[in-house]
Amino acid sequence: MNYKKKSRCGGLVPAPAFYRERRGICDISHGCSIVAPFDWLDEARLLSEWLERALIKGFPVEIDDEVSSSLSSREPRLFISKRGKVGGEEWHKIDIEPAGIRLLAEGAAGVVRGASSIAQLALSGKGRIPAATIEDYPRFAWRGLMLDTARSYFGIAFIEKMLDLAALHKLNTLHWHLTDDQAWRLELSFAPEAAEIGSRRLDGRYNLPLWRAGSYGVADIARIVEYARIRHITIVPEIETPGHAVALLASHPEFSCAGAADADKVFKPEDRFGVFDDILCAGNDDVFSFIGRVLDEVCALFPGPYVHMGGDEAPKGKWRTCPRCVSRMETLNFRDEKGELDPERLQAWFMGRMADMLAARGRRMIGWDEIMNETLGRDSVVMAWRNEGRIAAAANASFDVVACPQTKACYLDHKQTEEPEEPGQLGVCTLEDCYAFDPVPQGIDPGQEERIIGAQGNLWSELLCFGRQAEYMLFPRLCALAEVFWTPKARRNYPDFLARMSVHRRRLDAWGVNSRR
Repeated sequence: MNYKKKSRCGGLVPAPAFYRERRGICDISHGCSIVAPFDWLDEARLLSEWLERALIKGFPVEIDDEVSSSLSSREPRLFISKRGKVGGEEWHKIDIEPAGIRLLAEGAAGVVRGASSIAQLALSGKGRIPAATIEDYPRFAWRGLMLDTARSYFGIAFIEKMLDLAALHKLNTLHWHLTDDQAWRLELSFAPEAAEIGSRRLDGRYNLPLWRAGSYGVADIARIVEYARIRHITIVPEIETPGHAVALLASHPEFSCAGAADADKVFKPEDRFGVFDDILCAGNDDVFSFIGRVLDEVCALFPGPYVHMGGDEAPKGKWRTCPRCVSRMETLNFRDEKGELDPERLQAWFMGRMADMLAARGRRMIGWDEIMNETLGRDSVVMAWRNEGRIAAAANASFDVVACPQTKACYLDHKQTEEPEEPGQLGVCTLEDCYAFDPVPQGIDPGQEERIIGAQGNLWSELLCFGRQAEYMLFPRLCALAEVFWTPKARRNYPDFLARMSVHRRRLDAWGVNSRR
């Protein structure tokens, strides 16, 4: 790729809505004080941390609730101050002058988004920042990254690194995939066996026995949630139902359709990848009681407004022959046009119960686009993954939509080139493919575009074992998606993005990111 073209906007990624160069340089290479109101102390300390990581100099934080933003002192200073209602919680304006920097924001989230721009500029200029005026705000409210920790376990330090990198690219959501056929990673106080048994599996791809293990306890989750809170990133936990549940069945075989007739059936977390026939039994009331207790703990651990309940790739073969599921369908008269029992309607009912259980706990359900049906309440959010047509279909059906289609756009486990030695699976998604993606596709009815609340990049980890591999799959494609999610569409320009990446790649290197060259 050719990165030689002169970059604009100080090489910022994502590109800001407005950037105007001015004369002069603000030199903070020897450090400077950061003055902020008390309400934004955490955000000011985060900016200090980012600047010290970039420049290894002192950036002490001073508290002043009557910030005057005076830039007349001999040493440059960085002022953070509040602005009345202008452009939303994440709106911010940055004035960079030789005498210092002013960061104005409407809300605390805007301070962090502005801090990411200041940290990027300081890092690429080694503390010498060209004078400029920047005004910025997001295109979409939901700008996410999905990290699959079920197929491969990633440690707390790595997740924190991903949160920092997400915040530096103005992302605001981490979708945390915690359970699947291969592992149940969430430690439960009322059912410790779920993680003790479900988080450990034998990897059969090696000659010698290799156990893949790891789970997240209360302290781990509290640490991640707090780390994300300071960066104004919402954590969205995912508990897969009714499919992709083999790891849970390993500790609770009685929740399977087979277990309804034979509680001694042995399950173990899968060491293969794909879609498996054994799913949660929709006719067993104990399944819903258990999930209710799971959600009690999930909602206590994760304060965000959303919980993801899966709903994808659930084969119905077991339900068709399970006496309890058959009885449930007969009782509820779930039949198709031919009068035959309809397990698709049973899944719609199942996911409706998930949504109701979450609503009773003050949360909104998110699910993959298979959850979409006529009976599901429109308070649920559809995560459209199969193709762009599912985005339009969900929006036209009046669901709020998060766009993340696997078709050359948002699945970052796909290969980055056609080259045979390139790592990845199930398709090719180039950097240009990511940048060309638009979350608002053709085919949306007039007035329904606002139903698309945002988009995200998804990293599945079937073929990943280590954080460095994950970083290679994420970057620089996540940089391109971050710009798609944040920057006004009219401001996007792929050649200019490539030019800015010549600057931004050095920032990724400085943060120790194993990005694809």
